[in-house]
Amino acid sequence: MTELKIREIPDEKPVKMTVALPADLHRDLLAYAALLSGNDGATDPARLVAPMLRQFMMSDKGFARARRKRVSVRR
Repeated sequence: MTELKIREIPDEKPVKMTVALPADLHRDLLAYAALLSGNDGATDPARLVAPMLRQFMMSDKGFARARRKRVSVRR
């Protein structure tokens, strides 16, 4: 199986948000969902957005530094 960064979609209470995606990004999201779900094709591509954003923000070192700085200022 292909090694994907998103392995499982957590079951959390969502906050509804509407976004417009470029067509090429939507096609890639559909392809990613197909790879993740394998032969059954059961993964809803929209459910991938939150884990992908989370993964992106966790890997952004500049964001982590700014967030730590902001939290330390609040204390």
